[in-house]
Amino acid sequence: MTNIKAWLEAFRLRTLPLAFSSIIMGAFLAAREGSFVLSIFVLTLFTTLFLQVLSNLANDYGDFVKGTDNDKRIGPARTVQSGLILLSEMKLAIILCSVLAFLSGISLLFYSGAFKDFKILFFFLGLGILCIAAAITYTIGKNAYGYKGLGDISVFVFFGLVGVLGTHYLMAKHFELMNILPAISCGLMATGVLNLNNLRDIDNDRASGKRSIPVMIGFQAGKVYQNSLVILALCFLAIYLYLTYSKGWQVMPLILVPIFALHLMKVNKTEVHRDLDPFLKQLALLSLLTTLIFGISISI
Repeated sequence: MTNIKAWLEAFRLRTLPLAFSSIIMGAFLAAREGSFVLSIFVLTLFTTLFLQVLSNLANDYGDFVKGTDNDKRIGPARTVQSGLILLSEMKLAIILCSVLAFLSGISLLFYSGAFKDFKILFFFLGLGILCIAAAITYTIGKNAYGYKGLGDISVFVFFGLVGVLGTHYLMAKHFELMNILPAISCGLMATGVLNLNNLRDIDNDRASGKRSIPVMIGFQAGKVYQNSLVILALCFLAIYLYLTYSKGWQVMPLILVPIFALHLMKVNKTEVHRDLDPFLKQLALLSLLTTLIFGISISI
């Protein structure tokens, strides 16, 4: 593997559809009000891209330092653990990606007009710094919150509430209480992907001292938790569609229910931990597809 391929592997681009889902959802909600702004949308995607890559690089670094990435790990090989990228190189990449995320965020705030209102500017500036810190400290540091069962909360907040509501606000310039419902849905879907990852890695995480939710409640209970996350995500979207229903097109997302049902059935039948790996990508793509169909249904 060449060095370029190694870095592309470290970037874990397959996680981007999930990261972009909340941004696209927020953009659709703004478009529904006639407030969509292309420049803000593009800059938000770039900022999210840098934040997601930063998180992936930090995970590669932190899990290696803590010994979680080892020969017993089931998922895709990590680049530092496999020797493809030096620890010092990864540290430099994390710093560089943090700077790019910050600069992209500043550009986003400038083009969104946030500099005209210092209260809004400082709120989103603080939120952006918090996003960078959360991406890094998930696995890096003595108090890495991902090792204390708090990763699910972080993913729910940043991949749901922050991504959806933040994108909508920067475009529409106001907060819409009803948008909390699809924001919660996005957050639950993203948490479901993380939980599948933790279910797959439960044995190695337990041995490495990483207290994920499945480690704390067990494999079978972790599957029940997984079902709850996905079903509740669909329920919150359904509630939004019911409360805002005005035309037949809004029932379009219902075509996805059988697909999700089949997905959960397969997950529930899976007992070999490593066999859960394909379902991570599947749920991430389903989340993006749900966002697109939902967004189209409320926009046309």
